[in-house]
Amino acid sequence: MVAIEKARGAVWRPLRELPRRLNLVGALARRELATRYRGSSLGFLWAVIAPVVMIAIYTFIFAGIFGARFGREGSNWDYALYVFCGLLPWAAFAESLQASSTTVITHANLVKRVVFPLEVLPVSHALAGVGNQLFGTLALLAATLVLRGRVSITLLWLPVLLFLQLILTFGLSWLVASLGVFLRDTREAVSLALTAWMFLTPLLYPEGIVPERYRKLIEYNPWTPLVRSYRRVLLENSNPDWRGLLFFFFFALALFVVGYWWFARTRRNFADVI
Repeated sequence: MVAIEKARGAVWRPLRELPRRLNLVGALARRELATRYRGSSLGFLWAVIAPVVMIAIYTFIFAGIFGARFGREGSNWDYALYVFCGLLPWAAFAESLQASSTTVITHANLVKRVVFPLEVLPVSHALAGVGNQLFGTLALLAATLVLRGRVSITLLWLPVLLFLQLILTFGLSWLVASLGVFLRDTREAVSLALTAWMFLTPLLYPEGIVPERYRKLIEYNPWTPLVRSYRRVLLENSNPDWRGLLFFFFFALALFVVGYWWFARTRRNFADVI
């Protein structure tokens, strides 16, 4: 029994020690952001330019050609704001998972030669993704101020939404980071899964246009209440969807525990496989 208790403690000890490694996590996240834009003329401005260009394309196709509309006014500008608001957290989430799926392989030298807290690698990817998201959010708020003449005071709920988003991102990042060691096709599988998940989330279209027979796919998608809440607090000056966020929280917490547990239990085999 004592040996079992010690083994369980060894699995969860790195997680308890993670807050003491925040300096390391922050340094890794900053290095990732700096590396991503190193050598480019516009630097961190690409964190804003890239999503703006994509949103312009989506607005032209979905709002201009197909007539999709968000918001009360229903203009193309409103559509662009709503899509921008939804895509920012999704892009941070997707980038984190894709980077985490190969992070252990990429840092094979740390696995084999150095006693290193590998659990911080997926965490650093998640924080780097949120860093990009915050740059984009500043651009979103500036665009909202220009187009609507105000920003919502409810944006003060933003840290709560980011915290919930990070719980899910950490858990799934740990899970795919471990799977990426044993299944080298994980990155491609994650990319396909994220594409399907994105189109099942009301990012590019309003929830109201979904046919009734497919409405359950949207309602039971845990990302739906999170995106809905981002739009409420940043664009609609209303409170988050607390009931939906409660569902999201339990879903995210379950994946956080499972993802970390799987990563911690399998990390002892990383060196043998790599």
